[in-house]
Amino acid sequence: MSTSAELFTIGQLADRCGVSARTIRFWSDAGLVPPAGRSAGGYRLYDAEAVARLDLVLTLRELGLGLDVVRALLTRAVTVAEVASTQVAALDAEIRILRQRRAVLSTVAQRAGTIEETLLMHRLARLSAQERQQIIDEFVQSVVEGVDPDAPATGIARSMRKMPAELPDDPAPEQVDAWIELGELVADEDFRDRVRAMAVAGAGADELEFGPDYYAVVEHAGRALAEGTAPDSAQGKAVLDRIVPPDTPAAHRARMLEQLETVVDARIERYWQLLSIINGRLPQPPAVPSFEWLIAALRTDNGTRPSSQWETEVSA
Repeated sequence: MSTSAELFTIGQLADRCGVSARTIRFWSDAGLVPPAGRSAGGYRLYDAEAVARLDLVLTLRELGLGLDVVRALLTRAVTVAEVASTQVAALDAEIRILRQRRAVLSTVAQRAGTIEETLLMHRLARLSAQERQQIIDEFVQSVVEGVDPDAPATGIARSMRKMPAELPDDPAPEQVDAWIELGELVADEDFRDRVRAMAVAGAGADELEFGPDYYAVVEHAGRALAEGTAPDSAQGKAVLDRIVPPDTPAAHRARMLEQLETVVDARIERYWQLLSIINGRLPQPPAVPSFEWLIAALRTDNGTRPSSQWETEVSA
């Protein structure tokens, strides 16, 4: 044994290393920092090797390693590299969870929701990528079930699955908010019925059999909307003529209106926007308001709608 001048009591070791005597005693009992011997009075004594060992234990504990892992390292049962690799993976998982919680809390703060909404947000945000994808797949399957596989609806279904609803490891608050909104949207029966009606009809607003040119609608109707031009006004009729030629047969116009009324829905457009946000892409500017303007103009032109109705809806 070393001389007494080279030995330390638990109290002296605690003062030297900046850790409590109680912690040293616990680690000593666990075999992590064994004493070099005992004094005549039976007190534990520690040498310079114990000081170095205690410093190592402190470092490993500060890195978040458990006592079992520390013991395995000290006995050379595992290497430092192996432990470090495992700890990195564990920390990455913990960081993902913390970031997810932060994103959910940010969303809760912004939405000022109820306790029930908060619980729903937390549940949805914790779903795995596979579980999120399953929700989208089940929604799409319910939309196209029983529809002819050769119908255009199957193309819509494929498009809906092209952008899987996966949250990244470090989701931004707007991505969590978008996923929560999407989860609520696809669970809405009225929305499911609406999308199914669109799928059965066979196309989106930009692919209608009797539809107007998509970009012409966005350009002309969009400008009219921005300028406050009412679709039932003389100026609105001039805009309509730029989108739908005046010589278009009445039957064609009626079919165009019928198809537009089937497929134009702000919630369906929102579905695509939410998927874009979730996947870290900028959503396309909303086009539905332009198509709603066109629908109102066609209704007025066909004599199926009183002029005051559009003004009522706009003011609402």
